[in-house]
Amino acid sequence: MKLTHAPLRVSIGAYILNSGLSKRTLEGEAAAGMHAMAVGAVPQLKQFAPDRFAKLLSRSEIALGTALLAPFVPSLLAGAALTAFAAGLVQLYLKTPGMREGNSLRPSQAGIGLAKDSWLVGAGLTLMLDSLTHRRG
Repeated sequence: MKLTHAPLRVSIGAYILNSGLSKRTLEGEAAAGMHAMAVGAVPQLKQFAPDRFAKLLSRSEIALGTALLAPFVPSLLAGAALTAFAAGLVQLYLKTPGMREGNSLRPSQAGIGLAKDSWLVGAGLTLMLDSLTHRRG
């Protein structure tokens, strides 16, 4: 990991790791609500029971957060994982009713929390592009 990647990886990694850890015990109505929202954006997720979905999401966030924090994980790989995960969050923002104002990309008051996940796509792409251009140089 390049030293210049550390602030980005540590701040985002700690945030995502904490999010995953907080979902470890999610079940019942909370898991069902999260699952329903995810199914609205990605219908294929319907095949998972809500409690199972919550556990998979928790484990995915823990793995991603850990990968971002671990200095031995190449930034190209960590950035690719972050970009893929964040793209799913952006899809959730774009497909969930009420998250945007009308037909625009502008977030509604309810959508601000999800709209900010677009920054994670940018951070993931930055890690990837910097790693790729650094190799060529």
